[in-house]
Amino acid sequence: MLDEERLNYVGAMVLGLNDALVELTGTIVGLTFVLANTTLIAMAGTITGIAATLSMAVSNYLAERADGNPKALKASVYTGFTYLLTVVFLVLPYLIFPENMFIGALVTMIAIVVALIAIFNFYIAVVKSESFWCKFAEMSLISLSVALISFVIGWLAKLCFGIDVA
Repeated sequence: MLDEERLNYVGAMVLGLNDALVELTGTIVGLTFVLANTTLIAMAGTITGIAATLSMAVSNYLAERADGNPKALKASVYTGFTYLLTVVFLVLPYLIFPENMFIGALVTMIAIVVALIAIFNFYIAVVKSESFWCKFAEMSLISLSVALISFVIGWLAKLCFGIDVA
């Protein structure tokens, strides 16, 4: 049996990781086709990601306190740290690729999303003796579905607002 303190906070880490993957992947995918500029997308993703990190950490703290958890602060730190780390990984391709290579940055970000989901679910499967493939498939389906919906919203917003950055 593994007895690591962080295993007591797996729920907090899942909350931070999954919310960041769903929210920030959706936001960045939606913005990618509207802004078509890696620098602008990285800036918007960073601002959104940091604000969402703080919001998620504080919300988790308040929820844990409402449930009477004496370690609410520690749980919220795990949530916030996991969220912020995910933000860094998702924004990174947009900082590395040139401004006009937003499609390459997007494809790289999606690959990072799938890799993060795989790594996290593998860790959970090992320490909790759970099925990797079921958890991986579920989390991937949710995150990538939101990304697809956000792409459609971004594309429609671009059409509705007549944005043409080319």
